[in-house]
Amino acid sequence: MSDNTPNPGLGIAREAIDEGPNPIGLVGVEFIEYATAKPQALGNVLETMGFRPIARHRSREVLLYRQGDLNIIVNAHGDGVTLSDKPQIAAIALRVRDASAAYKRALERGAWAVPVHVEVMELNIPAIHGVGTSRIYFVDRHGEFSIYDVDFVPIPTVDQHPPAVTGLHLFGVVQYIGNERTEDWTEFYRSLFGFSELDDATRFGILPKGRILKSPCNTFYMQLIEPEPSVLDVEDDECLQRIGLGTPDVTATVAALQKLGMDFMPAKDPAQASRGALTRTPLNGAMFELVHHVRG
Repeated sequence: MSDNTPNPGLGIAREAIDEGPNPIGLVGVEFIEYATAKPQALGNVLETMGFRPIARHRSREVLLYRQGDLNIIVNAHGDGVTLSDKPQIAAIALRVRDASAAYKRALERGAWAVPVHVEVMELNIPAIHGVGTSRIYFVDRHGEFSIYDVDFVPIPTVDQHPPAVTGLHLFGVVQYIGNERTEDWTEFYRSLFGFSELDDATRFGILPKGRILKSPCNTFYMQLIEPEPSVLDVEDDECLQRIGLGTPDVTATVAALQKLGMDFMPAKDPAQASRGALTRTPLNGAMFELVHHVRG
């Protein structure tokens, strides 16, 4: 592992630990956070993807967008997060049964803690370092009383639960990694969270690259993609690159989002149009991938 990568606890004898298939009690993703110096531009992209701004943070320049059970936070405040004109995925918040226990276990397995600076009237949400400069949060308030009830103020007259466009839901997150780093990152997600590797023959969407890992709660995937063989070294560019959104009908979703103003990359193979699609926006870094997927 390189110096800028969290240590996934490779020295621990996992054979001696019987924790079951879901060691941290993972039950899904609570939110995905973008950091950007141009929140309005990113907000425009999100709205063409069907998201709606529903709440503002009490004390920071942070906005909450939602559709269905998808939550996206746009952070233009900074506070330890690097802001640039290009949006970047700065954090993933994992829903767990017990945030304190999940955080403690991750640290015991070699994760690096992220110091959290909590202001008045804010929750203390434990976090560890993820890929690059990103963070992984642990959230156990995701029922009737959520983290947003404490940290955010609803925008008046706005529907707090806007419906998802044509059944859109989180499918997964694509992570770009350095050369020959697939095994390192596979071990990171397996050891800390209980992810499992899918067979190479199992592929989704229109970009069947890299390795796909399935969450132990069977609700989302991580896709690890190394650079093309011609690229010598991109380790410093390791990052969470884009979000994959599942839909039971890709064609219908593309048509619905086009009506909202979203543009899509032309399909190289028309026969694959029903398998997935890639958005095309003027804002670099704000790409979304549609994947044909029917929730179980």
